Amino acid sequence: MEKLSFTVKATRPAGGTRRQVLTGVVASGNLEVLAERILPADTCTVDIATAAHGFGPVWQAVVADFAARRAAGGLHLSINDGGARPDTVALRLAQAVRLIEEPEA
Repeated sequence: MEKLSFTVKATRPAGGTRRQVLTGVVASGNLEVLAERILPADTCTVDIATAAHGFGPVWQAVVADFAARRAAGGLHLSINDGGARPDTVALRLAQAVRLIEEPEA
């Protein structure tokens, strides 16, 4: 299992008031993302656990693109990867931000 961590400056803070959300499922070709609102509004951290070794530069590029496009400030994201492609990673990260922006149920 390879573990990666990235800290990026966020372009804007995540909206909403939810403290945490979970999206996705760890399975072949997929991943789960836990988003927690625990950081300063200008920071986003991403911790990744993946069985696919050697893809650090790809993960770094996906995380940087995500932080540039989405309001991810204040979020700590934990990813458990089941071999997802970069487009699936981007989808799950976008879903996590969207869910954390929703009003509490």
